[in-house]
Amino acid sequence: MQAIPSGGAIDQLMRAWRQDFHRHPETAYEEVRTSGIVAQLLRDWGIETYQGLAKTGVVGVLKGSETGPMIGLRADMDALDILEANEFAHCSTVKGKMHACGHDGHTAMLLGAAKYLSEHRDFAGTAVFIFQPAEENECGGGRMITEGLFEQFPVDAVFGMHNWPDLPLGKAAVHDDEVMASFDCFDIDIRGRGCHGAHPEQGVDSVAVAAQIISALQLVVSRNIAATDKAVLSVTQMHGGDMYNIIPAQVRLSGGTRSFRPPIRDLLESRIRDTAQGIAQALGAQAEVHYDRRYPPTRNHLTQARYVLEISRCLLGAENVIHNPPPSAAAEDFAIMLEHKPGAYFWIGNGRHHPDAILHNPYYDFNDELLAIGASLWVALMQNAATGLALT
Repeated sequence: MQAIPSGGAIDQLMRAWRQDFHRHPETAYEEVRTSGIVAQLLRDWGIETYQGLAKTGVVGVLKGSETGPMIGLRADMDALDILEANEFAHCSTVKGKMHACGHDGHTAMLLGAAKYLSEHRDFAGTAVFIFQPAEENECGGGRMITEGLFEQFPVDAVFGMHNWPDLPLGKAAVHDDEVMASFDCFDIDIRGRGCHGAHPEQGVDSVAVAAQIISALQLVVSRNIAATDKAVLSVTQMHGGDMYNIIPAQVRLSGGTRSFRPPIRDLLESRIRDTAQGIAQALGAQAEVHYDRRYPPTRNHLTQARYVLEISRCLLGAENVIHNPPPSAAAEDFAIMLEHKPGAYFWIGNGRHHPDAILHNPYYDFNDELLAIGASLWVALMQNAATGLALT
């Protein structure tokens, strides 16, 4: 049975918070208004509240009536640089920014769970509510850890959830191991020799070199990685030149890679370097490769994953919980928390209000019917941790 019923007092509060956050989106490390609201609410409920980790991060600590494990529950707060296409009453009021990944809902669900637990402290252990900034591209979770998150709050396990539009409302998905891919970025600076467009023989065409590199990079995955493995390599940007009659001296290519295993991640980086530099040299140019390892693969710990699986089945019904679906090639900086602490990350069904309302789409919106379900899952994970979770 859900601790927080749909339509009840806490559910109504969560809907109001969520729609307010949606109207006022804040991107990475700019979540000043959002984090201020979160911190004040936690303090109002008598929860020890700490601010400042990763600039705009907030952590709340709530002790239950009995001793038990310290459990971290994490929600991300940041929005995206996307112009919203929706026209409902709670649309973004900030042009060019919107909550297109549901972090407004994640924040509201964890607030709802925190309020409920503050009013029902008859659980064993300590709940650590982690409100994280800058999940999108800027690794706010990693920065919180670097700045001492787990030294200051030494949790025994940590959990994260994400709404999933491809799952219908009322369903969840739990993985034993691989959940999401790594995310790395690269920039390739190609230096040729600029010249007049009428006399390409007098220069070294950096655009032509870039085109050859792009074509060759398409073979890295298909001809270097076994079909039984999983990887993605995408060139997503090309910048160079600004005149019709000048072949530019320099072109920059940018893109990203996704993979699930460290050897594949290493191979992608080395093949990008070798391919770009080899082709550039063969054509009389130079290529400098900058490779930035952002997020590792998100991999669950088995004990904690099975605990989430059992709690989800009890709350939603076994028929509504998918065990070990195919992992996603998207990435998540919660992966870094899982490198430091045992835990699990799971998906909860959001459905779609619009055919195009996938994550990171201008038509996306978090489903408010999910709020009570998600908050109740948080509550159940905390209330049963002492008896249902064999911490490792």
